[in-house]
Amino acid sequence: MILSDFDYALPERLIAQQPATQRDGSRLLHVRAAGLDHLMFSQLQSLLQPGDLLVLNDTKVVKARLQGTKDTGGAAEVLLERVLEDSEGRSDCALCQVRVSKPLQEGRQLLFADQSVRCLGREGEFYLLQFPLPVFDFLEAYGDLPLPPYIARGAGSLERDQDSQRYQTVFAAVPGAVAAPTAGLHFSQELLAQLQAAGIRSTSLTLHVGAGTFQPVRVNDLSQHQMHQEHYHVPESAVADIRRTQEAGGRVVAVGTTVVRALESAALASGQLNPGSAASQLFITPGFKFNVVEALITNFHLPRSTLLMLVSAFAGVERIREAYAVAIEREYRFFSFGDAMFLQRDSDK
Repeated sequence: MILSDFDYALPERLIAQQPATQRDGSRLLHVRAAGLDHLMFSQLQSLLQPGDLLVLNDTKVVKARLQGTKDTGGAAEVLLERVLEDSEGRSDCALCQVRVSKPLQEGRQLLFADQSVRCLGREGEFYLLQFPLPVFDFLEAYGDLPLPPYIARGAGSLERDQDSQRYQTVFAAVPGAVAAPTAGLHFSQELLAQLQAAGIRSTSLTLHVGAGTFQPVRVNDLSQHQMHQEHYHVPESAVADIRRTQEAGGRVVAVGTTVVRALESAALASGQLNPGSAASQLFITPGFKFNVVEALITNFHLPRSTLLMLVSAFAGVERIREAYAVAIEREYRFFSFGDAMFLQRDSDK
């Protein structure tokens, strides 16, 4: 397939600039072989069964964007990709995207308020930067929340203060992401408690969403696309929960495409899910064989994006095209702060 197979026209007014008033107050489009159902996210329980397992991504978005200057005076913007630890456990270095007028040379300094950050070199499209503090401490003190580029905010606005709460899931626990696993934003503590009381359990893994998630696909031949790398950890407890669910006949329901990528990456080599930590560059396109995930909760994704390709692989290309066309006609809200979909795997006719 080629890139244009995953294009669609979206009216700009449908790009959600604000979250729903209540976390579970967004709309939910149930996509199934027999048609489409229009629900509210608060009705999610009606699509689940006792014994189903929700798999959550507990990554926490950090203040990963820095605005400063080069030591020569020009403007510099830094976006964290990944924090690195040395053999002694120190974490004062990170791979970052750096936007400057001219390429940054080894040894140059970037200035943020009264602090300086040193460039140690370059690794591919990222710069290796050394911070004067542990990276997460530095970002907390000097950084801003890195909202996606299609969400407009003014500096110091009340909206930005609200974003620090709403662009974070209620189950976020492990710092490291530069973007939220947005399917999880729809869950309130009350909804999670309601589902648990109904016999629908949950478990967690961690995949830190990197800056590469915002990079467009630049080739028309999808076989030539180089997928960005993201680090994940699937704990033994999650693997045990998933195996118990499968043995009992329940469904493994991924909350977001990040969970799909983590689970399917961890099962890629043998077809069996194994615990552990690794880096994933898994590029899921139509024809991919899913080994673990049986249902998926996800938001609406950008045209020509790898995430749109993933959901098309999961639920079927034509079914997703139809769903998106209907969602646009019915004026669903799109992207990070938008509405959600509930998908079943294409093999589950």
